[in-house]
Amino acid sequence: MSDSFQSAYQEEEYRLARTMDEVDRQLTRLRNFPVYTGHDFTEQVLEAGREERRNALSKSAQQPYFGRLDFEEQGSGERKPLYIGKIGVDREEIGEHPLVIDWRAPVASLFYSFTGGEASATYEAPEGLIEGLVYLKRNVVIRQRILERVADTYNRDSDQPAVSDEFLVYRLGENKDNKLRDIVSTIQAEQDQIIRAARNTALIIQGVAGSGKTTVALHRLAFLLYQYKEQVSAEKMVIFAPNHMFLDYISDVLPELGVGDIQQQTFPDWAMNLLGLEMPLADASETLQTWFETPATRPELNDDVPGRYKGSIRFMELIREWLSGMEEASVPDGDFSPWDGAVLSKQEIDNWFGTEYKHYPLAKRKERVMARVHRWIEMELKKPMPETVRKERKKKAATREKSYAKKWPEYNPLTLYKQLFKAVKGRAVPAELSNLIPKAIMKQTGADLKKDVIREEDLPALVYIHTLVHDIEGAERFDHVVIDEAQDFSPFHVALLDQFVKGHSFTILGDLSQGIHEYRGVHTWEEMSSLFPEEQNAYFALTRSYRSTMEIIDYANTILEEGVKSGITAIPVFRSGDPVRTLAYGSEGRTGSLERALKILTAKDYRTVSILTRTLHEAEELHRELQATGWDLNLIDGGKKQYSGGHSILPVYLSKGLEFDAAIVADVDQEHYYPGAGDAKLLYVGCTRALHELWLFHDGNMPAYAAATHNPEGEQVTIQGWPDETVS
Repeated sequence: MSDSFQSAYQEEEYRLARTMDEVDRQLTRLRNFPVYTGHDFTEQVLEAGREERRNALSKSAQQPYFGRLDFEEQGSGERKPLYIGKIGVDREEIGEHPLVIDWRAPVASLFYSFTGGEASATYEAPEGLIEGLVYLKRNVVIRQRILERVADTYNRDSDQPAVSDEFLVYRLGENKDNKLRDIVSTIQAEQDQIIRAARNTALIIQGVAGSGKTTVALHRLAFLLYQYKEQVSAEKMVIFAPNHMFLDYISDVLPELGVGDIQQQTFPDWAMNLLGLEMPLADASETLQTWFETPATRPELNDDVPGRYKGSIRFMELIREWLSGMEEASVPDGDFSPWDGAVLSKQEIDNWFGTEYKHYPLAKRKERVMARVHRWIEMELKKPMPETVRKERKKKAATREKSYAKKWPEYNPLTLYKQLFKAVKGRAVPAELSNLIPKAIMKQTGADLKKDVIREEDLPALVYIHTLVHDIEGAERFDHVVIDEAQDFSPFHVALLDQFVKGHSFTILGDLSQGIHEYRGVHTWEEMSSLFPEEQNAYFALTRSYRSTMEIIDYANTILEEGVKSGITAIPVFRSGDPVRTLAYGSEGRTGSLERALKILTAKDYRTVSILTRTLHEAEELHRELQATGWDLNLIDGGKKQYSGGHSILPVYLSKGLEFDAAIVADVDQEHYYPGAGDAKLLYVGCTRALHELWLFHDGNMPAYAAATHNPEGEQVTIQGWPDETVS
């Protein structure tokens, strides 16, 4: 151990002890302060502030900070050590600089944006651009109040070279558990730029597998709440994730960052709740069966398949045009007469509907007009007349008013949607519009709706109809929307959600190279960026992969280059590991070979090992076979809401978004993975789930894009044979 390192370690141990003493002292004082439970509003506000500080200090008490930056602001002549943590901690002495600076504070951005060099550094503060010199950038690891590691990534006073990736590689080498973790201590400059981007912008982030895009989006939410605390609230933010298991997987990140109450849900759950529909959605397994379980009989992929068509802007525009035409024919024909001799002209009712209440949505306009009709009846009944006549007219008016109301269209989104597809009787849809809907979709959707079957692909249209006829309530609007795995969303999804969010405030993230749901998702990001004004959308590309070893990334890139041709390849962080293994099933057969691989990998210090099959049927079959030999594996079939970690078996198409220490991909042969971009992307997804080791098994006949054993630079990226065999 060098003298300089010993000195740095002792210095940080001393600083940690002093920090712990101060945090403990503040926390003890606050905990000893009587909790106010009365009704005085001012005292309630003060108590809420104290409780917030108690919680913050409790979190800081175990790991107060993770980094140090020594910075001298230009003209100050004073070099200050700034300690950066997940949560800021103020000193109790007025005028003293903070004990710990919140990672979201403006000056803390230097810790992420500064990557070395002798030039001055700048950061944007409320008072303007601040310039100065960085003297030291240091990472520290503190666990349970104990200093475990000190790593200088820049030291202006040292003649030693900077080792900016050393700490990052150390953190990346840690094994995974069943939850996604925050990356506050290792945010990279390109990630920080996204996190701190302006609020009222639709950010579209193309991130390669393992680039940290999901974590970046979650950190961006935490930053927006800090930076715009007077303008946004956690309750008005939402994360749309692909499924419940993924939501469970990411559920710990925001609480670790001290952020709660942000909505986290799937689009179908949100849509069904908004529509008030209690019927279950059609089982998605039928769609997955069509596109993944039977590759030999997959339909031709084009813009007229149900998911692509119903997710298109052309379908959205058709619905808008149809309902616009319905508006013109909403008022029933003829005058309204509550009793013989009393007439409310259609012209007057048209004037109410088309002029006075025109700024209201259709359902509200109908409601207002019918209320106006009712008031007109009441006024007519107040005119002088015998009481017996009044009673008779009132009775007759009630019957005719009810009958008149039934002549109006029923502004129920599901009923209207059924009318569009001719599943119920109603106003005829003009032929020039209904003929624009592909005949196969018209037939299948009509048959579904007659049986009250609603598919996930129907939800954007149903919610859109709801917004057109009922408008959007203030409580339904969001301050910010995050869409994860956005390549699997449609343009209709995004255009619809844009009506629910203020100022186009989106973080849209995904990876086109992982676009395995091409039958419903986008094929280019222009399909989404074109939905926003040019000055209010921005595109970022995250090309560095922090998840997998260089060997795994090189192999996965080869699959994209050979199989997808236009795939966006990843740049690996310098973290080397075992070569990728491509293995033919041995004499023990398919199950025996996979079991042998499991034994080797689970004997290592890996918390999560998975077997990825091509189909769910094969996953279930293999799970039964391995269970019979004593293996306790979690079968992930898409029905679970929690990812429990450990050792798993699942179809490759359900693995997207998850990470495993080691992954075994079964049946990488031409019978399971066909030529073409779709299956190459599917295999790419499976390969990029692995952090440390990737093994692929085949029957001796691998697809061409998987059989390559060298990357474009000619370096070997795969090894044939088992670890205990001699490899040349």
